Amino acid sequence: MAELLLLMGLLLPQTIAGIFAKSQGRSFWFWFFISFLIPIISLVVLLFLDDKSEGSDTGFKLADHVKRDKEEV
Repeated sequence: MAELLLLMGLLLPQTIAGIFAKSQGRSFWFWFFISFLIPIISLVVLLFLDDKSEGSDTGFKLADHVKRDKEEV
């Protein structure tokens, strides 16, 4: 029983990093495995990365003439 609790405790930072990365539009498994190498640092890095999910409006704004050309087509 103690081994199971220890295993769950060791996998907790990796799971948190994976879930947090997935919520930001990044790969769950990539950040899950990166978190094995650098557990706490990977979480800090994820905090400072931009959100890539579809609903985020962090992209560049189009210039006015580009918007006009896009609407004409």
